[in-house]
Amino acid sequence: MPDVEPELRDRLTREHRALDDLFGRFLGAAAAADADAALEAIASFDDELRRHTAVEEDSGILGAAGKKLLPDDAADAAARLHRELRVEHVQVRELSAMIRRTLEEKRDLEGARRLAGNLARRWDAHTTREERELFPAISP
Repeated sequence: MPDVEPELRDRLTREHRALDDLFGRFLGAAAAADADAALEAIASFDDELRRHTAVEEDSGILGAAGKKLLPDDAADAAARLHRELRVEHVQVRELSAMIRRTLEEKRDLEGARRLAGNLARRWDAHTTREERELFPAISP
């Protein structure tokens, strides 16, 4: 796996927590039935999520082999992990965008809340996996 500066690893971990906070703002606003605040929070989350995942994908921590999203039986464990994390990026970005569109286009707060649980589970599992499996393996 590529060597990654500890500063990048630490920055990405801090960004995970900041994204958790943004998503928490969305959940709080949705629970309070405040559609405007919920939209503002999920838009901020979605924008930051896209920036963050682009950094992870473009920084080299997911390796060149990880750019392929289709399975490769000959891939080593690191390449498989990189590919799976990239697929998870696609999944969380799509869910975030669906919630955002649900609020922007339909003002459907209940529909956004129904999607939120799926995003919360996937986001939590993804960041846990990166921090426990990927980041320790890429540290110099």
